[in-house]
Amino acid sequence: MTFEKKRANTSPGIPTASMPDIIFMLLLFFMVATTLREQDIFVKFTLPEAKAIEKIENKRLVSYLYVGKSGRIQIDDNIVQLKDIQNIMYKKRVALPPLIVSLRVDKSAKMGEVTDIQQALRKADALRINYSARRKE
Repeated sequence: MTFEKKRANTSPGIPTASMPDIIFMLLLFFMVATTLREQDIFVKFTLPEAKAIEKIENKRLVSYLYVGKSGRIQIDDNIVQLKDIQNIMYKKRVALPPLIVSLRVDKSAKMGEVTDIQQALRKADALRINYSARRKE
């Protein structure tokens, strides 16, 4: 007489007891690690191209100043005039001393406008300026 081993017809199930914990941890991780866009862009612009670019590591220190084709200027969610830049940026720099101003200027904008903006930033003591560009392919 020979003995045969009985094989189970069902496969073992995947344990799902810790599934809610894993989902909660992933959800919490993405909520903490994700930053949302803080402002709406009302100014139409096309960034110029550059051969070498460098990324800013700490984007929480950056205040974006957009300059469009038509000369419109936007800071945060507001369209501003050139004369208002000095006061706005001075208040921002006082609130956050290591502030970096990132100029996102349209490639066809007039250089005179950019120079006027630079002068207003200089008067506001916002001397850390970054010029945004796209990588030239």
